[in-house]
Amino acid sequence: MKVAPRDVVAACLPDPARLGDLMSGKACAGTWVTGRKDGKPRQVYLYQVADNEACMREWGVQAVVGQTAFNPLIAWDLLQSGVWQGKGVLGPEAFPAKPFMDKMAEYGFPYGMMEM
Repeated sequence: MKVAPRDVVAACLPDPARLGDLMSGKACAGTWVTGRKDGKPRQVYLYQVADNEACMREWGVQAVVGQTAFNPLIAWDLLQSGVWQGKGVLGPEAFPAKPFMDKMAEYGFPYGMMEM
């Protein structure tokens, strides 16, 4: 019998769908952005911290699942309401960021920003 190593690992690990209420702590998702603004170098760290216990209590999902799921939800909200508009295949970077960032807090996922 041939077995892929990943299948052995997957068979030994617990089902992630059943772990959420057993986990505690926070998850931090972030992006370090470098570039120029007004001709000067700039570095910014954008991040979002989610508490696993709060996510499980409020939405029934792990923190990482919540952080992943809210991005398309917020994008859909902005598209549906007409705040974001465009034709063709456009990625999130094609739209203004401020409305998205403002919506994060409305959905319970406020972000932070650090200048480097």
